[in-house]
Amino acid sequence: MKSYKDPSFQERVGRAAEAKKKALDRLRSKPPLDEKIVAERQAARLKREAAQLERRAARKASEQAVREAKAFETAAKAAAVPQPPSEAQRKIERDARYAARKNRK
Repeated sequence: MKSYKDPSFQERVGRAAEAKKKALDRLRSKPPLDEKIVAERQAARLKREAAQLERRAARKASEQAVREAKAFETAAKAAAVPQPPSEAQRKIERDARYAARKNRK
């Protein structure tokens, strides 16, 4: 009587071994990399990385400039807001009002 599983365990193990052997054969049959091509690829990679670092530095510099501009604007707004009068200024203004009242009478 045939099993409910079509391929038996032994068949599956055999197929897996064959697939592994084929993959290894394909890998071994690959030609070795040419040193000239490898050097070109490495040079291209280094060039890309340098460009990336340059873009990052430029982005950081622009972000820093934006932060400094915002800080300058905030400081300018804070300077534009009138500060409450000090105790001495309030006393001088109060005395001036008192003197003006006295002169009206």
